[in-house]
Amino acid sequence: MLIDPTLDQMLDFCARDPIERVFLEDAARRGHSRFRAVQGERGLDALCYFGANVVPSGRGCGAFAADAASRMTRMIIGEEEAVGELWSAARSVMPRPREDRPGQPVYVLDEAPPPGSSGLRAAQLEDLDILVPACALTHEEELGVDPLRRDPIGFRRRTAAQIEEGRSWLWTEGETILFKAEASAWTPSAVQLQQVWVDPEARRMDHGTRGLSDLCRLLLEDTPSVCLFVRPENEPALRLYERVGMRRSGSYRSVLF
Repeated sequence: MLIDPTLDQMLDFCARDPIERVFLEDAARRGHSRFRAVQGERGLDALCYFGANVVPSGRGCGAFAADAASRMTRMIIGEEEAVGELWSAARSVMPRPREDRPGQPVYVLDEAPPPGSSGLRAAQLEDLDILVPACALTHEEELGVDPLRRDPIGFRRRTAAQIEEGRSWLWTEGETILFKAEASAWTPSAVQLQQVWVDPEARRMDHGTRGLSDLCRLLLEDTPSVCLFVRPENEPALRLYERVGMRRSGSYRSVLF
């Protein structure tokens, strides 16, 4: 049975897999109300967030097909089997995707790596002019869409919001970003990272390893785990995450429109 879940129901569901469901828990705790759920005999069987992205989790996610099809969805993303169930039920009533990305490894780290001795720091609003183009390049590299062409004002506003919420970090040398990253979700159990990036002119100089090591050390002081997911063909990123000690834990799938 489809329901509008309560916060307690969502938190109980997310607690069963706090890494895979970190985004859902973060969105629920932040008061986003765009959720639907499948009620089972012993709590929720499935949960789905509806925003610009649709994020399903659990079993029986095909039940969310009508809700997903009724929205201007940019992407269905989440645990691979959950996305597969939803997309199988919705594909006949949704636009043809421009890309389907199964098998995206989820990585997790729960032990602090050695210090990177970088110049990592929290981003400030004064960094916005160098961060916005860097974040846009990262977005285009990852998703194939230039956000500064689609929604330049909104993208700048979202980048600034990440800074104001303490979810953005960088390491600079002059105007060059040697390393940067953002938190896409943050709960008492885990921080999920996104937008991990090094300026192309500064790559292959170990800046990524050093910056990410220091960021993970910082986050693990207060949070049990750091996690992220990555395209399987992005071999430099895979090597980076494994160098800092991350281990694979499950797979995501993205269906992009």
